[in-house]
Amino acid sequence: MVLLTSVLLLLLSWVSLHNTARAVAEICRGTHCYGGETGDPRPCTGAHCPGGRSSRPPRQFNPATQGRAAQTAGSQHYQAYPSSARAASEAYPAVQPLRGRHGDSGSSSGGARMRAPEVLPAGCTDAECAALVKQFQPTNDTRDCRGIECRLPVRIRPKARAKSCVGEGCLAGSEESVSSAASQLPPVHLSDRAAQFLGDFPEFGYPSSELGGAPLGVQLTCDIKPGENEVPSEDALILHLQLAKGQEKLVEALRAQQMVIRDLQQKLADQQEALLSQQREILEQQRRMYEQMDVVKAQYGLLSDTVKQVSFQGLQGELQSYFESHLAGLQSQARSHLQKSYAVHKVDMDSKVMDAVGEANFPQPLLGCPSPCGSEEFCDFQRDPPLCEKCTMCPPGFFLISQCSPTADRMCQDRDECLELPNICGERVKCLNTPGGFRCLGVSEREAVMGLCGHDYFYNQELQECQACSDCDGEPVTVPCTAISDAVCGQPSESRLSQSWAANVAVPSARTSGTPIFPGLQLNIRGKESSDLLSNEAGKVTFLQHGLVWLDHNFAIKHSCRNFLQVGMRLNGSQEEEGRDLSGVRIEQPDGKYFQGVSVSGGVEVEPNHTFTLLLKSPNQHCNQSKDLHVYDITAPTFSLLWLSHDTGAVAMTAQMSLLVHYQTSYRPTFRMTSVSDPYMISLTHDNRGVRFTESGVVKFVLQHALYSMGHTCIREGFSLIAYTNHNGTGQEAMQAFKTGVNYRDTSITLSGAVSVDSGDTLSFEITSPSQCNIRYFGDSTGISMLSLIWIPSAVSSALTATVSRTGLPFGAVRNKPLLFQQISSDTPQVRLARSGEPNGRKNFIFLEKGTANIALNLKLIHSCNIVKLTLQRVGGPGQSGQAGPVSQQVSGYMPEGSEWASIGLRASFQVQNGTAVYVTLDCIRGRVNQITHEGGTNISVLWVAV
Repeated sequence: MVLLTSVLLLLLSWVSLHNTARAVAEICRGTHCYGGETGDPRPCTGAHCPGGRSSRPPRQFNPATQGRAAQTAGSQHYQAYPSSARAASEAYPAVQPLRGRHGDSGSSSGGARMRAPEVLPAGCTDAECAALVKQFQPTNDTRDCRGIECRLPVRIRPKARAKSCVGEGCLAGSEESVSSAASQLPPVHLSDRAAQFLGDFPEFGYPSSELGGAPLGVQLTCDIKPGENEVPSEDALILHLQLAKGQEKLVEALRAQQMVIRDLQQKLADQQEALLSQQREILEQQRRMYEQMDVVKAQYGLLSDTVKQVSFQGLQGELQSYFESHLAGLQSQARSHLQKSYAVHKVDMDSKVMDAVGEANFPQPLLGCPSPCGSEEFCDFQRDPPLCEKCTMCPPGFFLISQCSPTADRMCQDRDECLELPNICGERVKCLNTPGGFRCLGVSEREAVMGLCGHDYFYNQELQECQACSDCDGEPVTVPCTAISDAVCGQPSESRLSQSWAANVAVPSARTSGTPIFPGLQLNIRGKESSDLLSNEAGKVTFLQHGLVWLDHNFAIKHSCRNFLQVGMRLNGSQEEEGRDLSGVRIEQPDGKYFQGVSVSGGVEVEPNHTFTLLLKSPNQHCNQSKDLHVYDITAPTFSLLWLSHDTGAVAMTAQMSLLVHYQTSYRPTFRMTSVSDPYMISLTHDNRGVRFTESGVVKFVLQHALYSMGHTCIREGFSLIAYTNHNGTGQEAMQAFKTGVNYRDTSITLSGAVSVDSGDTLSFEITSPSQCNIRYFGDSTGISMLSLIWIPSAVSSALTATVSRTGLPFGAVRNKPLLFQQISSDTPQVRLARSGEPNGRKNFIFLEKGTANIALNLKLIHSCNIVKLTLQRVGGPGQSGQAGPVSQQVSGYMPEGSEWASIGLRASFQVQNGTAVYVTLDCIRGRVNQITHEGGTNISVLWVAV
């Protein structure tokens, strides 16, 4: 059995060796074989011709194109010879499957999936081999043409030449095919034959047009590797030229900068040389001055010797005191001039210092004060000419170093409390010395109020440090020093609780014809009254006392700017800090057709040296001050303020509106509190839509909201802003203002008034608009959407509200006719409306006690007047005829087209006496007044504060 198995194995081995030798014997020879580069001239014979020595794919290898070509060739071969599939598979036994990038793919049955670069020979002599080669060759758009003949039309293109095929796989009659093809060969140039020959060899020829090859066998390549940033030659050249030009410009710029640096260095060297020369001059002047002093001393010695010889003892004492005083004055004057010379770069030493010592007119007497100075005065030689000045008093927290002399001021030095009292702040708290006091780091205000500062010191809340109490130095102490307040010296005077101030406001003249107001135009405040409350310089108001201030400004303007204007108030704390906007109102764009009267108000807490300004600005550059603005000149004061002392117990609050992104027909604004002087007295409600008050009093408020309206219904019906007071769950309308609507415009609506509130009452607001009017409410940091109010205790204030009377209203042509009112609120002991039957009944508001008043008036009417004037007149009581005259005035123009109602209002603060009366007049220029409503937009509020 074992022997039989061995015999079978030997027999199978012999059969396989025989087939292999036969396959090797049938080799492919000739110039058209893949191994044609060996130089063998013989034709290609054998059905198993190999594909050449190298099995690597050609350089221009496209797997997708080659794969499709192989599949196409395989399918055609199978259709041509359906019964010889096995023969076709045996015809190429040495073909290896192509190894792709993503794996190996073998050949399927029938050889249809063999890859073209591995199975195709370049050419053969047999016809069948030629047909197979033609089928397996990659297909392209040029079909069977080579070289320049591809450019010929198809009808005149030479036919393809049949190639010889030698071997068992060739078809019968291949010789006839070869002979017929040879007979039809056209005369082809040598260059075309070369191109055709190179096309048969992908290793040497150009790639096909699908692979990006040149159509005539010419191909331009770059050194750029595939996959890198390839740049066309033209773009690369342009880029290179641009880089070259950029380098040239950079070099030029660097050279220019070097020249500038050289110039600056030369100028700096010149300045240093000039400074050195000036210092040398100063030293020379000092040397000469010392020489003159020596001469004076020598002359004084000679003169004293002479006096001793003559034995005039009395005259000697007088002369000695005279020379000593002048010598001391000379020394102080020389010292001051030397300090000035070192501080200033260029000082004319010859004209100032040398004349001071008397060199120019020597031996004239030395310079000094024209008259002898007093006991608490010294001669200040730094002035030209010298004058007597009061001696400086050492401030609290400083101690005296040298007393005041006729030629020198008193010198003081700061007391170091931290060094004198090491444990003044405690063992664990660090002490920091400050001018006139000290600071305990990390100590809260509550701990300092409890008496941490110690005796003769108080806690300064502004500086947040302990300061020494003021020493009245013999003056009476009006208010003693406490733990949180300094002592007040001087005679006790009547403390003022309130005060008013009024001024006119003017627009400064334009410097040039094209001056834009985009950055902001400061309005000039021109006050005639001088007051210890404030100072008015350069169109600004600087406060001199701390307290609460209520501000009102009436403004009338006609403009043709391409957008709205905004008038606002700004308060600057100091020169270093940036000012904050208190309030602002937008004036819509009427295309310069009519005047618009607006009022802007606000309440704020001020400190000494705070600066107040009025600004007018445009949101863009398209507003010319000289061409687009026309302000109505109002004779009455347009700006007024009401100042309240902290002794009144008043509380100020400011809140901003929350932004709203959608539209509503009835809008209740929500607030975000920004500042409040006493959060216990004033707070917001739970939904932030109202303000709650802890104690009863009078509230002076103003609400200003910016809005953007869309729709013609807005123009016809307009907007209304209503203020409500809520007491024990019952709401009541307190005040209302009307605003004419606009279409696709930015505008503002504002309401100001004074109402009385009880403990626990709330104040809320609502803006109503037509149902088909779309409105967007918004705000920013410029105060255009804000709520500002001041709460005043009832003990020092009162409020009264009224509306116009239903009867007796002026109609038709109205010329300075007074308005009649009807009182809404209850009577107050300080102000009332004159009753019917009394002189000027229902016309005059009579004040029964001295104080400061503030009035806010809103009027809603229909008119055709060119100009409507609303004036507040003041009439004095018995013996007070000098106070008669207009207090404030507001102007408005035509009614906007399409609107049904118009509105006008004014606000003002002024002083009143016992018996002072005020009334309101209406004036219509070139037109008539048709109707004045007595409810819903027409009202007046009167605030009185004790003085």
